[in-house]
Amino acid sequence: MTLGSIAVIGAGAWGTALAESQARAGRPVMLWARRPEVADLITRDRTHAGRLPGVALSPSLTATSDLAAALDCDVLLLATPAQQARTMARELRGGLRANHVVVNCAKGLEQSSGRLVGEVLAEELPGARIATLSGPGFAADIARGLPAALTLGCRDSQLGPALAERIAHPQFRLYWTDDLLGVELGGAVKNVLAIAAGILNGKGLGGSAHAALVTRGFAELRRLADGLGARPETLQGLSGLGDLILTCGSSQSRNFSLGQALGRGEPLSRILAGRSAVTEGVYTAAAVARLSVERSIDMPISRAVHAVLDDKLSVDEAIAGLLQRRLKAED
Repeated sequence: MTLGSIAVIGAGAWGTALAESQARAGRPVMLWARRPEVADLITRDRTHAGRLPGVALSPSLTATSDLAAALDCDVLLLATPAQQARTMARELRGGLRANHVVVNCAKGLEQSSGRLVGEVLAEELPGARIATLSGPGFAADIARGLPAALTLGCRDSQLGPALAERIAHPQFRLYWTDDLLGVELGGAVKNVLAIAAGILNGKGLGGSAHAALVTRGFAELRRLADGLGARPETLQGLSGLGDLILTCGSSQSRNFSLGQALGRGEPLSRILAGRSAVTEGVYTAAAVARLSVERSIDMPISRAVHAVLDDKLSVDEAIAGLLQRRLKAED
């Protein structure tokens, strides 16, 4: 199989970081930006201050707004937001070759359909070979060359290891699994739980409450994964527990910081109005809550987050409701 050239589709913080990571490893890489002025800025100044302030980009990173040029590459790392995955896939569809590999790098559920991004790509790009990259990695860390380890999910037992070998390097370690469903669920649901963790932090409720929430949130994630047919060991790995620990503990996470602001009493509309980057958990929460109801899966924390975001409950009402639930056995 040909896995020679790599293009990253989407020049947000995560896409730019992935492209810079490949460039730092001495590999030619192309970064596609929808807006020509963004591509020009990266080419001219070797920075992307709007998304990765303070990061100097490598001279070998090529930026373009020409999608046809990006489609000349063998491997496409799709780093557009989850809610834009279907639209982006339709733009790519006409230029895909039979041997193209499309790697989903977004984390979320499509709000309108409740489908994971990998499922959306499979629908829209039926001939493509699809994988998902997920796990604990902040864009700023990856872009600066700090060490990280993530998971690559791919059902093709030959493509998965070969793709991991092609993308990984000493500062960017990859583990491979064929449990694509588990990898995607971990990345999607942890964003919702990170909002909940941020709310507790913003309310000043302490480390004990934080530990309880993360632990019980992980139980919700595992119940959902089990109900949908993912493997429990995948959720215990980097793309599940690892990503949950990272995202629920740092204001570098857009989801955690949004929760903090909610916990401090700021209205959601004002928080979102002050952000240029997408906070995936806001949209995924509705899909997760709906899915939990449809599958009769107990996910009280995730549902409470959705109720707060949907203005059905106040933060204080949501917290009180969770604390006053009927006592039960832990397992």
